[in-house]
Amino acid sequence: MSLNGKVAIVTGSGQGLGLAYARELARRGAAVVINDVNAETAAQALAQIEADGGKATAVVVPVGTTEAAKALVSGALEAFGRLDILVTNAGILRDKSLLKMSDEDFDLVINVHLKGTFTCVREAFGYFKENNIPGRIITIGSPTGQRGNFGQSNYAAAKAGIVGMVRTWALEMKKAGVTVNAVIPVAATAMTKTVPYFQKAVEADERGEAMPSFFRHELGFGTAEDVAGLVAFLASDEAANITGQAIGAGGDRLQLWTHPQAATTEYRKGGWDYEALRGQAAELFSKENLQSYGEEFLPLPAELQPEPAGASATAAR
Repeated sequence: MSLNGKVAIVTGSGQGLGLAYARELARRGAAVVINDVNAETAAQALAQIEADGGKATAVVVPVGTTEAAKALVSGALEAFGRLDILVTNAGILRDKSLLKMSDEDFDLVINVHLKGTFTCVREAFGYFKENNIPGRIITIGSPTGQRGNFGQSNYAAAKAGIVGMVRTWALEMKKAGVTVNAVIPVAATAMTKTVPYFQKAVEADERGEAMPSFFRHELGFGTAEDVAGLVAFLASDEAANITGQAIGAGGDRLQLWTHPQAATTEYRKGGWDYEALRGQAAELFSKENLQSYGEEFLPLPAELQPEPAGASATAAR
């Protein structure tokens, strides 16, 4: 598989998952537009890709507005003369439970994740369609958008919205030969570093060691590089028949998420009024029929339990 001659934009690619995606695309031959809000971070990412032997340029702009999306596409055209691939990775977190979440907390996350994906995809698709380019669009979702997660109303709404837009865009872009998919990464990030459940996995990754098999295999939790291969594949010509999908990647695991389907269906002539629902509630909304919500994690083996706070410092003394 080669992306030679292709040009890719990766938003939010100064570090973390975005940088891993950009580096993998560059290794496969694509010229890459790095994007970050911090000029120094973008410059460091650019230097890494060039040190790897890849081609890249940087556009320093906060994703969200139409103007930012135009700047990114213009940056690709000015530096490399074309655009073939868009990866919308940029995002921020403002985690708080519902009653503590401010309007600003909500709006900032929605603006970067959801509106930023919308504006960048709209701009890139316009270019693809006008120039008859069978482009590749890879958006980034999250298990939180698929399942929900405590303290992440804003993030869950944005990530679920992205998958909803992907399914709509797949219909709208089909005639133009443009594919659009959502990748659902499960990897060590700045967010997972703060979750005690993943402590042993993140610590191993930071030491440059392989994560314990429990995390990689049973949980499908791995490194940014474990997700980057899927992003590069979806950007390739080989993935021309894959569109409108939500695909999970992490550790040793790959998942194709179903589109929401009815778990159970019942009919009643004349419809379901209050009395009818009340009379059959036990059957309709039985424990077997009600759907789960939130992430469900397997119990950690004893040897992978997080250390109590202060344990490391005590051991060091």
